[in-house]
Amino acid sequence: MRSSKTARVVGMTVLSLLLIIFLSPFLITILNTFKSTQEFIENPFSLPTQFNFDNYSKAIEEMNFATGFVNSLIITAFGVLLVLVFSAMTAYLFARFSWKINKVLFFIMTASMAIPFQVVMIPLVTIYGTIGFFDSRESLLFMYCGFGCPLAIFTFHGFIKGIPVALEEAASIDGCGRIRTFFQIVLPLLKPVISTVTVLDVLWMWNDYLLPSLVLQSPELRTLPLSTFNFFSSYSVDFTPLMAGLIMTMLPVLMLYLFLQKYIIKGIVAGAVK
Repeated sequence: MRSSKTARVVGMTVLSLLLIIFLSPFLITILNTFKSTQEFIENPFSLPTQFNFDNYSKAIEEMNFATGFVNSLIITAFGVLLVLVFSAMTAYLFARFSWKINKVLFFIMTASMAIPFQVVMIPLVTIYGTIGFFDSRESLLFMYCGFGCPLAIFTFHGFIKGIPVALEEAASIDGCGRIRTFFQIVLPLLKPVISTVTVLDVLWMWNDYLLPSLVLQSPELRTLPLSTFNFFSSYSVDFTPLMAGLIMTMLPVLMLYLFLQKYIIKGIVAGAVK
């Protein structure tokens, strides 16, 4: 009894220390947003002499925060919606129709998850840049859909295989077609996986810098991560407003993650096991 209590105390102590270690970069960044750039350069780990919120107002102005926020919101919302719809329908097709071509396509999509984006980055820019496909939200959404669907299809596929076919057969007897059966019977049962894919893709699309930097050239189309580049000049970096901008960029997705975190592991485990 005493040994189990000691083990519990030791475990909680270790977890608390790990929590402090993992949170310390985030907390240090928040503290530095209240300093001047000179104060940050002198000692980035010290407490601010006074809490000054000027960096946040400067970040909003320099980043053109409202425009970047709207661009990020539009691209993330429509990108996630496209990935959810297309991946759920494709996974249903792979799970319910035992065509030979389905097995080949599912293997190709699964294998594509192992290919780093940097491998296809140069061919992507060369091919689509040549045909004038860049510098639009639609182009970026198209690419997000292509890069995001394989993982989502893999997750949905495992979960759909665990749904009893008898439910769909009963709906078919009542006169439901395939499309109506999918949207009214199968899709509502996919809520745990939908929540998981939504959170993962929102975190990815909202925070992504590399792909938007290749596709979006016009300043009025820049997302929030791209807008933080305004703090970099040829010879210096305005660090503290940059950190304030990063904190404001992270807050929306951080709040979403905290709200839906219980669905992430649940959906991943359900999709992998089933």
